[in-house]
Amino acid sequence: MSPANEPRLSKAERTAQAREKARAIREAQLKKDKRNKLLIGWGIVVAVVAILAVIALVVTQNIANNAPIADQGPTPANANVHGGVTLLKGTDVTKSAAATVSLASLPSAPATAPAVVTAPGAEAESGKPVKVVAYIDFICPICKNFETTYNTQLTQLRNDGKITLEYRPIGFLDASSTTNYSSRAANAAACVANTSPDKYSALIDMLYARQPAEGSAGISDNDLKKLATDAGSANIDSCIDNKTYRPFVKVVTKEASIIGVTGTPSVFVDGQQWDNKTDFTTVLNAAIAAKK
Repeated sequence: MSPANEPRLSKAERTAQAREKARAIREAQLKKDKRNKLLIGWGIVVAVVAILAVIALVVTQNIANNAPIADQGPTPANANVHGGVTLLKGTDVTKSAAATVSLASLPSAPATAPAVVTAPGAEAESGKPVKVVAYIDFICPICKNFETTYNTQLTQLRNDGKITLEYRPIGFLDASSTTNYSSRAANAAACVANTSPDKYSALIDMLYARQPAEGSAGISDNDLKKLATDAGSANIDSCIDNKTYRPFVKVVTKEASIIGVTGTPSVFVDGQQWDNKTDFTTVLNAAIAAKK
């Protein structure tokens, strides 16, 4: 039967049909609204769980980063008990066996600050290249500026056999990050000195290239691991996770304070502390000339 021949609906039937259609639309909309509310509810639950997980991770990491550090522990191989790793020509460093350091072995701090700071092991040696010993902090912007200004010159003089360059990373500026970044970065450097001393200089360069802002959390432990890998080091993941050389960093930082180091960089040239005012190149060239 064609539509033209279909019985015409009465007004009451058309009204009933319209009402039924409207009811079906309302029910469909109610089901959709209910489904959307359910999805939104679950989405909120998932988001809250994710946020809580992130908060828990941050809290856990902060607790770990700020956990008490032992007062004694091992030194890395190829570092001295004063915190230093000495760079020679190319990627060579002064080799040494691991030892042990402790706060108990340090002398008491003097009642008054010394007029002249004497860094242990930084003294000139007759017939040897000029010793450059630098106490540094990896979050210290002035240290980065020193590296940017003098790194090329220092590298050339090392390669020419005229100087040795000893870095002593310390944790003076731990309070300038929320995660004790200075000590964490110094620990990472010590880990590399222990396993891959030929990559130590490369890691120092990369730590300054990626230097975080003071007051920030600093580079995460995972990123420190990646930096070491990118520098070509053997795997140091467990060394960082276990904070293997954090006691070492703690002790050498305390020793630096006891001898009178008050800031970074504190640089010594054949035992004489640079005043951070006189042109450093002039001071260095004078020391080299005195060796002739």
